[in-house]
Amino acid sequence: MIMHIFSIINSKIMINKIILAFTLFFTLTSSYAQANLNDYKYVIVPNKYDFLKEADKYQLNSLTKFLFEKEGFTVIMQEDNYPKDMQNNRCLSLNSNVISSSGMFKTKLQVVLKDCNNNVVFESKVGETREKDYAKAHQLALRDAFTSFNELNYSYQPSETAIALEEATSSTTEDEVEKLKEEIKELKEESAQAQKVPVVLVETPDVVSQQEDKVVTEEPVKEPTVTSNLLYAQAIDNGFQLVDSTPKVVYKIQRTSLANVYLIEGRNAILYKNGDDWILEYYEDNVLKKEQLPVKF
Repeated sequence: MIMHIFSIINSKIMINKIILAFTLFFTLTSSYAQANLNDYKYVIVPNKYDFLKEADKYQLNSLTKFLFEKEGFTVIMQEDNYPKDMQNNRCLSLNSNVISSSGMFKTKLQVVLKDCNNNVVFESKVGETREKDYAKAHQLALRDAFTSFNELNYSYQPSETAIALEEATSSTTEDEVEKLKEEIKELKEESAQAQKVPVVLVETPDVVSQQEDKVVTEEPVKEPTVTSNLLYAQAIDNGFQLVDSTPKVVYKIQRTSLANVYLIEGRNAILYKNGDDWILEYYEDNVLKKEQLPVKF
């Protein structure tokens, strides 16, 4: 009888230990996942999932964006323009995906987050539902999967490396912007100076007074050269390439911090918008020249 009682007590102790071990395991796992996710500033959401034939089918991609934002993440859709700090450091972002393991009677979805090296950082639970309507079923399953994020309390906390890189990039960018502003200012001043109408003094004899009068003539200002072929702008990293109808790449232009102002790759020149026209400015034999480019963005 006594042995039986001790056996029951030992069994209860063992069960309590197992429960405590599982509790500690899930607590540590949750804390680790939270610490990991907090290292990342952005989440990229694709416009289409592989298991669906259409972009944003059942509004699943839009819902993914909404649910991530609800949890405090900064979300960027895959084809959006990336922020400057993310362009300089792609490892600030996580790539999200939704995986389907649905069967005949259940819709099952799981959210997966991977880093810039394609390593899995976080996997949600498999959200599931028996709802028969396809659109509603996929949305319910996704919402169920996102309950895994509820207790993570995500909040971006940049690492020392990320902070150092961001500060270095920011400092470099500010210096480049100031330098570019100065160069553009100088170019505009020199352009304005070059466009001033020159005054030419021509001496003509006056027979009656036998004195010399000075006659002022004006030399016409040359209009910018207008290129007849229309150039089409195609987006590339950090700017555009301008191609003609051949198609042949005529210029590659790089974005600057100033609106409608671009640097010409491989040339000491800039392209900027003046009214409805795009103007190419450059120096040739120490003479500032301008060309009007017909560009279609």
